[in-house]
Order: sequence, then structure tokens, then C-alpha cells
Amino acid sequence: MYTAQGKMSQGILLEQYYPMVRRQALALQVRLPASIELDDLIQAGMVGLLDAFGRFDAGAGASFTTFASQRVRGAMIDELRTRDWLPRSVRRGGRAVDACVHRLEQRLGRPPEEREIAAELGISLRDYQQLLNDTNNGQLLPYEELGEEPFSDDGQGQASPVAALLEGEQRQRLMAAIEALPEREKLLMALYYQEELNLKEIGAVLGVSESRVCQLHSQAVSRLRARLLDGE
Repeated sequence: MYTAQGKMSQGILLEQYYPMVRRQALALQVRLPASIELDDLIQAGMVGLLDAFGRFDAGAGASFTTFASQRVRGAMIDELRTRDWLPRSVRRGGRAVDACVHRLEQRLGRPPEEREIAAELGISLRDYQQLLNDTNNGQLLPYEELGEEPFSDDGQGQASPVAALLEGEQRQRLMAAIEALPEREKLLMALYYQEELNLKEIGAVLGVSESRVCQLHSQAVSRLRARLLDGE
């Protein structure tokens, strides 16, 4: 069934591998914002499965299951990358936070606190934390799936600090920036990107809500951007 044999073979393939596609979608969904629908991930995964079916070469050495699993996950990530995650107003707010954090780092010589950032922006702490929640929706993906910046606004945005980790010349700068994060944010980044815990699990470790985890993650990313900008 690993060569093109018509619709019947494809139907059998989809039925047999649907549980695998669903497992992949569930594993990815728990690490993404609640706005991402499971069915959308599954649909993208099924497209990836059919693509694997057409491309598989039995003589290449890998099993079809292994090959298909990679194609399915890749298709889901591609679907996430193509989405217009954030409104322009939120993107502008995110860039304002990055610039504000950079100014305060320069002025204070240390990572600024949330209240200091909010005051510099001229907004309340609650509004600042809501902005962090909003901007965080476009930043939660594992390291290895951020080979390029999927969340820039119109080609003008800066590369994600997490994406920069994959670029050799940026690695040392990024690792130094992560080391400079406040301890709780540094722990959060390690739990999410290295230990691959989901938001609920990280919240349990830190003793905070999932929403608060999102805020802290977004703030950590802004700090990383500020540090990388400072090194340019």
C-alpha cells in the first residue's frame, strides 16, 4: 500500500494512520494557545499523511510509519506558520514592549520589573499584562520548529530569539541573554523549550496560572529581543 494504488488505498491509509495523526495533533495542541483548534491540526496532518504516501520511497531505508510521522508533524507546523496570528495593533504593542525593555535595560543596567515596564509604556500593570497575553499567542512553538520567524508583521519584524538559537553565529549571544533573565523566567524557558512541559504543567511548577505563564513567557521573549538588539 506504499505506492499509488488509487482511492481505495488512500482510504485504507487514512483510516489506519488517523490515530497517529490525532496523537501528534494532541501533543502539539497542549503546547499552543487555546485558540488553536484540534481539528485544524488534524486536517493539516492528514494532508501531510497523503503527501507522505505519494513521496515515500521504500528503498530509502526508513519505514513508512517513521517517514509519515515526520511529514505529518511538518504539515502541522507549516499550517501554524502560515496563520496570521496577531492583529497589527497587537504587533505594534509587542514592538513597543521590546523597545521599552531595551531602553530600561540600558538605563537601569538590569532587567526591569513589570511595574517599571508598564510605567514606561504609560499604561496600567493590568493593561501591560493583557498585552503580554495577546502578544504571546504568536510565540509558543518548540525550538526545533522555529527555523524561521513565523510571526513577523510584514517582513519588517525581528527574528524570534528562539529561532535565532538555530543560527550558529547567534547561539552564544542568545545563551548569554537567557542566562541574564530573571530566575523565574529562565526556569520557565527551560521547562517549556527543553523539558517540553505544557503551560498547565509549568504553572504547577511555578505556582501560577496558565495565563500568568503566558505573560511571563512573552516578557522573557521581549527581554531576549532587547538583549539581542543591544548586541547588534
